[in-house]
Amino acid sequence: MIVRTEAPPLGPRASRPLLALARQERAGGTPAVPGRRLDSLGLGLAVAQLLAMVCAGSARAEPPPEPREYRTDAYRAPTPATLKGATVLSSAEAHALWESKGAAFVDVLPQAPRPRNLPKDVVWRDKPRYDIPGSLWLPDTGYGELSPPMLDYFLDGLRNATQSDARRTLVFYCQHDCWMSWNAAKRALASGFSKVDWYPDGADGWAQAGYPLEERAPAPRPQ
Repeated sequence: MIVRTEAPPLGPRASRPLLALARQERAGGTPAVPGRRLDSLGLGLAVAQLLAMVCAGSARAEPPPEPREYRTDAYRAPTPATLKGATVLSSAEAHALWESKGAAFVDVLPQAPRPRNLPKDVVWRDKPRYDIPGSLWLPDTGYGELSPPMLDYFLDGLRNATQSDARRTLVFYCQHDCWMSWNAAKRALASGFSKVDWYPDGADGWAQAGYPLEERAPAPRPQ
C-alpha cells in the first residue's frame, strides 16, 4: 500500500538532550549548549516546538472519520480509511485485481467543461486524462449530489461495465485525497451493486507504484 512519507517522529533519543537540559535547570546548574547558553525561556520554547511537531505529525497521520452521508464540498481533502460495505484496496491489491481481469475499473475524475462564454470559433481542447488501462471514465459522477440525468448516466455506465451483473466487482477511483471516488463507491452500493471496491490512492498512486497508465476519453455524457 502506498504510504505517505513524512518527517520521522522524534523518539526517545531525540528527546534525551532536552530532558538532560531540563534536569540541569531544576538542579540550578547552567546547561552547556555548543555556541551559546540556553536559558529557561529558550528551553521552554524548544520543548513547546518539540511537542508541536509531534502533535502536528499525529494530526496529519490520522484520517477523518467516515461520514454517514455523501461529501458535498471540499472534495480534494484527506479521505476516511474506510467505506462501509466496500473493500478498500491498496495499490498492490488493485493491481492484482486488474491483472486478473476480475473487476471493472471506474474513473470518476471530473472534467472541466467548455466555458459557456467562449466564442464558437475558438478551439477548446480538453485536458488529457491518463488512468488505469481498460477503465471506464464517468466524469463528474462523484459529486455529493447528482442531477437526474447525471445519475442515469452514472448507473447506465455501471450497468454497461458490469454487463448488468450486479455481482461483478466494481473498483472506483479518482486521485489521491479525492472524495469523489468515495462518493461514487457509496452511491453504487446504495444503488444495489453488491461488490464494490474503493481504491483511494487513485491514478496518481497507481503511477507512483510503477504501474502503466493510458490516455482515456470519457464516456459520452448527456447534453
